[in-house]
Amino acid sequence: MAVGGFAVDAPSDSFDGKITLSVLITCIVAASSGLIFGYDVGISGGVTTMTPFLEKFFPAIQKKAASTETDVYCVYDSQVLTLFTSSLYLAGLVSSLAASRVTATLGRRNTMILGGCSFLVGGAINGGAENIAMLILGRILLGLGVGFTNQAAPVYLSEIAPPKWRGAFNTGFQFFIGIGVVAANCINYVTSKRSWGWRLSLGLAVAPAVIMTTGAFLITDTPSSLVQRGKIDQARIALRKVRGSAADVEPELDDLVKRTEKSKALQQEPFTTIFERQYRPHLVLAIAIPFFQQLTGINIVAFYSPNLFQSVGFGNDAALLSTMILGVVNLASILVSTAVVDRFGRRFLFIIGGIQMLVCQIAVTVVLALSRSTQHISKSNATLVLVLLCLYAAGFGWSWGPLSWLIPSEIFPLKIRSTGQSISIAVNFLTVFVLSQTFLTMLCRFKYGAFLFYGGWIAVMTVFIVLCLPETKGIPLESMHAIWRKHWLWHRFLAKDDAQDDLPRT
Repeated sequence: MAVGGFAVDAPSDSFDGKITLSVLITCIVAASSGLIFGYDVGISGGVTTMTPFLEKFFPAIQKKAASTETDVYCVYDSQVLTLFTSSLYLAGLVSSLAASRVTATLGRRNTMILGGCSFLVGGAINGGAENIAMLILGRILLGLGVGFTNQAAPVYLSEIAPPKWRGAFNTGFQFFIGIGVVAANCINYVTSKRSWGWRLSLGLAVAPAVIMTTGAFLITDTPSSLVQRGKIDQARIALRKVRGSAADVEPELDDLVKRTEKSKALQQEPFTTIFERQYRPHLVLAIAIPFFQQLTGINIVAFYSPNLFQSVGFGNDAALLSTMILGVVNLASILVSTAVVDRFGRRFLFIIGGIQMLVCQIAVTVVLALSRSTQHISKSNATLVLVLLCLYAAGFGWSWGPLSWLIPSEIFPLKIRSTGQSISIAVNFLTVFVLSQTFLTMLCRFKYGAFLFYGGWIAVMTVFIVLCLPETKGIPLESMHAIWRKHWLWHRFLAKDDAQDDLPRT
């Protein structure tokens, strides 16, 4: 096939690969990087409702919580308290942008190891914190770790997994995020009954960090990353492991080498290249999808669900238990996504999940509006809110949850893949930083209207998916350029001879 004046072997389905034991184990280990992000998402909200934690670091909030005159929607409205949660995402924003160069220089696997080590140190500092400064320092180190792993792991999974099953393998990252959330919720439920429980909750962040870091040491880097860094012999060994020892990997290796060499011949800066017109479709999706993911409101519900459930009439233990239920529902729904994403496609799940979340957000708003005051909400209505939020979490779990990590990691050509993923993760962290820093104030001002705010955004993002997202299921990464040519909107950004892959044009 001649592409832009160059004769090359076509990237065909002959390189699709099969699900070997090595692929399975490697992808599970890489996906376990999601544990540290999920653990933090689940642990921080529960800790901020623990009385000993508030008495030590935020006594004014504890005093306000004990007052009968305080509007329950406004108990936790504190910028310092929200900074405890959101500082992680500001650090993650910075590290995710730096991770592009780190990943290109050190590889996907080593970047995950670096992130795991940073998260481990941050968890230890938080567990031993004696003042707010130590808390924030620990959160910053946690954020650096999450930024590195969230950038490297989805790309690793997309490069290792067979194209036919890439969606299912990539959802493993979100599945481990879900495991981390559920584990954290269970730990919070147990430790909340002890005066030192918050230390155990925060300090146990070292456990998922040790698990994923140790696992990363035991796997090899992706063949694409090894070739990109000139480690051809190691890439050959890695290909044999993931394709099976009996497979002839030389054609696939030669294809990777040719593409990498021709890409390097252009000597273009990735952060400059990615803003070229031909990559405008990729960039728009890499920015819009993580931005919209956060505007579903899911992380806000996850961070502050204990506070939220207390605000709608649950006691402390009941609020933590409800949060555990929410996490389990989300985890189960991710398994549904894993089973069907490569059969029904990305677009179908995005659209169905969006509609489901929108209906649930509107219903929650109606229930809380009719209750008028959460101080007098009936037990049946409080339970109904929990059921609706569980349905909402399920809709997220099989759509915007896993797919928002998958799409940015699979649409970019190799030469800008790490850069594209870094921008995507940075947008994710920036959005969640702003939302987490403002949500408790929004809850205080808007009350139940906050759910309607997120519902409106869900409607917008569902329309965006219908109009702007091409279907990517089953397409090899090297052949992804074809989806842009066929799309009613994005084909306008491609020149007639533009192959949209890793090859230079003449």
